[in-house]
Amino acid sequence: MALWIGQIVSQVADKVFFILLISLVAEYQEQAQQGFGNSMRSAAMVAFTLPAILFGSGAGIFVDRFSKKQTMIASNVIRELLIIVLALLPKQPEQFLILLLLTFAISTVTQFFAPAEQAAIPLVVRHEELMSANALFAASTMGALIVGMIIGSPMLNLAHKWGGDYGREIFVGGLYLLSAVIIQFMRSKEKRIADKQVAAHPLTDLKAGLRYLKHNRLVSNAMVQLTILYSVFAALTVLAIELAPQIGLNNENGEFSFLLGAAGIGMVFGAGILGYWGDRLHSKPLPLVGFFIMSFVLAMFTLTTKIWLGLGLSVFLGVGAALIGVPMQTVIQQQTPEYMRGTVFGFENNAVNIALSLPLAITGPLTDALNNLLGADEGGANLGLRVVLLGMSLLVCVAGVWAWRNTRHVLQDVI
Repeated sequence: MALWIGQIVSQVADKVFFILLISLVAEYQEQAQQGFGNSMRSAAMVAFTLPAILFGSGAGIFVDRFSKKQTMIASNVIRELLIIVLALLPKQPEQFLILLLLTFAISTVTQFFAPAEQAAIPLVVRHEELMSANALFAASTMGALIVGMIIGSPMLNLAHKWGGDYGREIFVGGLYLLSAVIIQFMRSKEKRIADKQVAAHPLTDLKAGLRYLKHNRLVSNAMVQLTILYSVFAALTVLAIELAPQIGLNNENGEFSFLLGAAGIGMVFGAGILGYWGDRLHSKPLPLVGFFIMSFVLAMFTLTTKIWLGLGLSVFLGVGAALIGVPMQTVIQQQTPEYMRGTVFGFENNAVNIALSLPLAITGPLTDALNNLLGADEGGANLGLRVVLLGMSLLVCVAGVWAWRNTRHVLQDVI
């Protein structure tokens, strides 16, 4: 319970900090010369996302060397202190580089929390409860994303009204500090790290982790399936902006986010099903069913023109995603030795962050090129978007069948 609530508070803080960062960049833009606004925003986004790619694996190695509980607490406390420094920073253009450095530092420290949290779950629940625990954490992760994005701006405005110039930073820093206090009450069955293990060189740990993934096909295959899952969601984030008007949503009011929110609700619902009936479904090919559901939904999006149908399909997509994500996360936790979980989850976070980045860079230009080449149909729907969605549907189906064939002889018993 302490780990779960601490995770929720920390992840809500992450989302609210992102909104705070956007607000701070806007304030710097007001002071800067015209023509640099987009560049400043892009620089802030790079500073926020780059640490996930650079330090994901290294953070996992660190987690294996030290207490998971203390790593999570230290991560929250350090972020709280850095945000206090952020509050004292003058909102002047010449200080923008310091804002980028602080953002980079806060995002870097965040990379240590995720693998520590994931590696701690098997330490606080019994083996047979892992599926339910991961379902709960998956649901709360998506819930924290939705809640953080919804309440972030109003809460920051309220904090600014009550706390003045430092109110927003105090609110975000307070969330991280609250998470640290809650996690302090977590009881863990973590074993003491052997001295010789701590003395090993980090590069040795990195090579050992790569060898483990190479020889343990079950774990590496589970990571591949998670990577495919997050790639689809990253691509859908881009495509939702163009897909929304075709089903009757208004992008001027940001209603494309309803598609993503509906998918999040579906993930919460799917995770709830697994958490409640997971013991009855363990013998079913859950990931394969999940990939088929996602493939079906992506194909159906090309024919959808009704709001209710589009949102319903998004919910169904989220259910399929939960059938992949929760069992695969459980497999990695069950099959990875305790002394290597941090390293493995560091690799996983690295792969997921790359999977989130590449589709964002490729999907948009590819869709634009196909739209320009193929044009639109009689109803005004862009044919390029339909081709991309159908291509994604086919790739997801093929990837799901391939991944299941590689693990079907052992996966059912493991789950």
